[in-house]
Amino acid sequence: MATRESVVSVPVAGNAEGGASVPEGPRSSHRTSTVRDPNQPRSFALDASGALRQDLTPRQMCDALAATDGQLWVDVDVTNRHQVAVLEKVFGFHPLAIEDTLSPNSRVKLEEYPGYLFMIIRGVRFCDDTSDDPYDLETFNLCFFLGANYLVTVHGEYSASIPGVLERVERAPDVLGRGVARLMHAIMDSAVDAYFPIIDQIDDFLNTLEDRVFVNFDQAALHDIFSVKRLVLTLRRHLSPQREVFNVLTNRPSALLTHDLQVYFRDIYDHVLRINDSLESYRELLSSTLDSYLTQVSNRLGLITKGLSVVATLSVPFVVVSGMWGMNFEVIPMATTPYGFWLMMGVQLGIGLALVALMKWRKWL
Repeated sequence: MATRESVVSVPVAGNAEGGASVPEGPRSSHRTSTVRDPNQPRSFALDASGALRQDLTPRQMCDALAATDGQLWVDVDVTNRHQVAVLEKVFGFHPLAIEDTLSPNSRVKLEEYPGYLFMIIRGVRFCDDTSDDPYDLETFNLCFFLGANYLVTVHGEYSASIPGVLERVERAPDVLGRGVARLMHAIMDSAVDAYFPIIDQIDDFLNTLEDRVFVNFDQAALHDIFSVKRLVLTLRRHLSPQREVFNVLTNRPSALLTHDLQVYFRDIYDHVLRINDSLESYRELLSSTLDSYLTQVSNRLGLITKGLSVVATLSVPFVVVSGMWGMNFEVIPMATTPYGFWLMMGVQLGIGLALVALMKWRKWL
């Protein structure tokens, strides 16, 4: 299974509501942007007046961090070391947290550091363009640093949940104005929703599996059962620890996540529980279907063996009787009888049928 790393960092500093308050009423649609340097991360800064600035320099990021009445989102490509340097030089994240964002094998977790929360969740997608196996998965990390008034996202090229949120912020600055915690919720929600198409594909497979096993007995179904079972186990391995992460985000008190904000993460937690329940049902159904398939194989082998037993039973008299009358003696009973051949044929068939009847009566066949 291919593995890609995608990291989302979110530090937040601000009021107890998870972000600076934004004045009510219409916002300014004025935006300022500069020519983007590929070695600088994507960034958005929304000030108290509602003005949105894009593609900030590191110094401008520091100024935006100091302005506690605004909201800042910085989107870093983990494959670019110049962009990754922003995590330490501008935001000063803990070296161990930065190390976790760079490792594609970091486990799903939630840790609290002074001034921010650090989270890792696991995203998935089908490897349609890199594998012939329709059930092969590609996984990647999404890491979050949640502070008070800023959000930093660090991700690789395989993170599909980031571009959609980027477009929403560009079209409607109010998305960022709601607070960085709400922005983190949007990214997490998009990452978890990516599991549902996979669940739907598994469900479609199971709907056709019964006919393939019990009606048509498709021998290729065994390979597909093992592939889908491996897929289900992979999804459960990634989602089980995420259930605990969202449970903590939903229920543990935090200065960065008020009760009003935790309600949004409760919705994601419900999705994770729903997916986990579905995967558990699929796992049990696949296991029982696999047992049924192997039972079908055994039954078919038994039918073939039973048919061969009937043939062997019918052939025993012919072998024995014909062998006796085929001996090289000068005097053989009924050797000169005009209908001796047909008489012996009838005797042999009678003995064979009698043996088959005896085996059926004894329930050996």
